[in-house]
Amino acid sequence: MLEEFVAASPGDAFARYGLAMECSNGGDPAAAQEQFRLLLAAHPEYVPGYFHYGQLLARTNQGEAARKILSDGVAAARAAGDTHALSELQAALDELE
Repeated sequence: MLEEFVAASPGDAFARYGLAMECSNGGDPAAAQEQFRLLLAAHPEYVPGYFHYGQLLARTNQGEAARKILSDGVAAARAAGDTHALSELQAALDELE
């Protein structure tokens, strides 16, 4: 159902985020990575995507890519003034180092 919604509204950030999370939680990390990549390429200001994408990359042993995404998320959260997300992203980044 989410795939249909994203196909009908490919520019909807929340729908793409939901699909990425569903793929991740459903055990399809490759599809989740692609959906997160598409989400952040189109909506670099969508802060929640960075945290979950970074976590997925870390879980799939892609540490360098996870650090890059989490660092980008720190910058996006800072730009958005989202201190809660900033602290979560920074903590996740610190765990990788």
